[in-house]
Amino acid sequence: MNTETTQALAEPGIHFLDARAPDGVRLYAIGDVHGRLDLLAAMHRGIAAEISQDRPADWRVIHLGDYVDRGPASKGVIDFLIEVRKRDPRYLMLAGNHDIGFLEFLDTPDPDGLFMRYGGIQTAQSYGVALPESGIWFSRAEAALRQRHAALVEAVPKSHVDFLRSLPFSLTFGDFFFCHAGIRPGITLDEQDPQDLMWIRDVFHNHPGLYPKIVVHGHTPVPEAEVMANRVNVDTLAWQSGNLTALVVDGTDKRILAMSGERG
Repeated sequence: MNTETTQALAEPGIHFLDARAPDGVRLYAIGDVHGRLDLLAAMHRGIAAEISQDRPADWRVIHLGDYVDRGPASKGVIDFLIEVRKRDPRYLMLAGNHDIGFLEFLDTPDPDGLFMRYGGIQTAQSYGVALPESGIWFSRAEAALRQRHAALVEAVPKSHVDFLRSLPFSLTFGDFFFCHAGIRPGITLDEQDPQDLMWIRDVFHNHPGLYPKIVVHGHTPVPEAEVMANRVNVDTLAWQSGNLTALVVDGTDKRILAMSGERG
């Protein structure tokens, strides 16, 4: 066992029931949006109403990634997030695997990659660009592929590319560690691989022990928020289910906030 793993395993773990936000700071962590601007806007309205009514000393709204693909309004979601972050830096956004996959496609149009296979066609449509179904790419001429890709690159504002490139992979507040997918057990939080933070599933989900902080994540859809001793999953498949979910933490008080709309 290497030194890094030994140190990680030696860190004391914390149970969800004992975990607390920083003093005076209310935390909101919003799950995967996937192009559902309607639900994201409703969630922000709900959060704003709570903040106006309760007047916490301070607050942060953390978005856990996957803003694009599958749903109908990826462009609108990014426009919305850019605007709220400009208005108040307490709105924070993390990178999800689909957000990075969008950047990768803009750089190199892989016909068999994440973007084309899992909802990128809907993302392109939100920018006014029609891409063929992924299976058709194999029979299209290289020139046609380049043409469609070039149209999308032209349609995506530089501000959107800059926004996606600016996204960090994790954030920490109090006893909570926020990321898109999860962490690799046995590795210290500050040494986590970005690929794991965006993609990990089973080895993270199935880990029986406590983590140094409660990991709040999305990435893996669940019917309703999954609250475990060592982690909280708030990806409730918003683009299809019509349910967008957030974890709210204020001191040691925790609750789930959900916004519902039409099914995708």
